[in-house]
Amino acid sequence: MSIEVKVPTLGESVSEATVGQWLKKPGEAVALDEPIVSLETDKVAVEVPAPAAGVLGALVANEGDTVNVGALLALIEDGVAAAGAQAPAPRTEAPVPPASTSEAPAPAAAPAAPATSAAAPSGDAAALSPAVRRAVLEYGIDPSTVKGTGKDGRLTKEDVMAAAAAKQASPAPAVSAPAAAPAAAPAGGRNEERVKMTRLRQTIAKRLKSAQETAALLTTFNDVDMSAVMEARAKYKDVFEKKHGVKLGLMSFFAKASVLALKDIPSVNAQIQGDEIVYFDYVDISVAVSAPNGLVVPVVRDVDKLSFADIEKSIANYGKAARDGTLTMADMAGGTFTISNGGVFGGLMSTPIINPPQSAVLGLHRIEDRPVVRNGEIVVRPMMYIALSYDHRIIDGREAVTALKTIKEAIEDPTRLLIDL
Repeated sequence: MSIEVKVPTLGESVSEATVGQWLKKPGEAVALDEPIVSLETDKVAVEVPAPAAGVLGALVANEGDTVNVGALLALIEDGVAAAGAQAPAPRTEAPVPPASTSEAPAPAAAPAAPATSAAAPSGDAAALSPAVRRAVLEYGIDPSTVKGTGKDGRLTKEDVMAAAAAKQASPAPAVSAPAAAPAAAPAGGRNEERVKMTRLRQTIAKRLKSAQETAALLTTFNDVDMSAVMEARAKYKDVFEKKHGVKLGLMSFFAKASVLALKDIPSVNAQIQGDEIVYFDYVDISVAVSAPNGLVVPVVRDVDKLSFADIEKSIANYGKAARDGTLTMADMAGGTFTISNGGVFGGLMSTPIINPPQSAVLGLHRIEDRPVVRNGEIVVRPMMYIALSYDHRIIDGREAVTALKTIKEAIEDPTRLLIDL
């Protein structure tokens, strides 16, 4: 008896998805509710669980295929006997791409992993995400030798990078592996790799381009003396973490400072919907988080009612979920304002793009010691450039500058956060 595996309901207004990767191979046993395939939607990756225990039979949809809600993905066969009938055909097909590396994939695979590429793709390539597969090829790492820290022990890009760093630190393996490189890549090492954009990346591209074409984007800048916040963190970080079980970060300070600005300047927390302007009496802040497949923006809701600890816990949970690929559609829905922290990657200054239909985004950057004038004297202070990009159709320049100035003042004098000033 065959049981159908179909594309589940993916969320409001989401009617199709792309098959990201099969987590199980045809012929393998699956348990009830065990994830067997990952689907990429416009916003998140969704894992489809097995509707019954059995053996994965024929695959109807291949990786990269676009499928609609309700479409048939695969069949689950009941019993080992059925598995024996189904397994041979899919199993002979699955290893074909790795085995024929002398054809199209050879230019990318051969020079990147001369000693191990022949073994690695044949065993694990089908179970690797595109980002991990690229990292494996780039760093010449045998995925079978790396312990995965992702969900269910799956390999992540960070695992591959850590293995590459360890490999570089160890002279012996590093010398033996590249020895075969000249013979494997006599053409000079000028290689190209074509990887289809994920649905998430395609959506990011469309939304950012749409924001530029639709909104009247403008960015205003300021700089912030981070001395007071850094002193507060240094003084209370241990007690804070001991009491709340989470580290005291910068984002909670900036989230609270943003609340003050958004309450004072309602247009920065508003949206254009048709020919109307919608003002919100609550503050839901989208926090830009880097995930393996791209930038995602889960929403911390009712920030104006949350404590510092609540904000830090929400951000930490979202960060972990983004890395594990467990963010849901509900986590990303809504949002009235966005904070993006490019400083964690070393960015000194940028002009962030708004997250439609929102009207503004706050960009944070790296903290560095710079000379500034205080009381007529030149002193060194930890400074950060901050940027507010906004839709000029709804937010005037005076309002944008005032909002950013409010954030600056609250960070430089955190007492304002306590007395709502």
